[in-house]
Amino acid sequence: MNKTDVSELGDHIGFWLRCLSNFVSYSFAEKLAKEDVTVAQWVVLRTLYDHDNITLNQLAELVGLDKSSVSRMVERLVVHGRINRSEGNDRRSLGLSLTPTTRKLVPKLAKLADQNDEFFFNSLSARQGHEFLATIKQLLDANGWKKSERGRYGIE
Repeated sequence: MNKTDVSELGDHIGFWLRCLSNFVSYSFAEKLAKEDVTVAQWVVLRTLYDHDNITLNQLAELVGLDKSSVSRMVERLVVHGRINRSEGNDRRSLGLSLTPTTRKLVPKLAKLADQNDEFFFNSLSARQGHEFLATIKQLLDANGWKKSERGRYGIE
């Protein structure tokens, strides 16, 4: 096979999207680490901020991760005093909610997310930013992406 028959890595849009995604995510992870929160935990905490007293199954569906991953994360968040768990008849009927301290922390974390986005995407006009987001969503939808596949693709 001739070397010219093999496309260059830099010719692939997916390569550049992964570079951008990693760059944005790692930056956000560093900001969250100062608050002792991971990116995956942020997703769970932000979801619980809008959906108080939901079950583990509901949470897993909303964040698009498998139930076992969410269960382990919930356990760590309970141990660290980030969320409350109200016991039901079985583990699937647990009611999950943010502790009052964490409910106050989530807006601060959301501001970090906003600042991270602003840092990375401020070179785009508001219109370009909306178009970029719409294009990403269009590509995901066109290729059959579902929220339930987030974990499979490293969005954890």
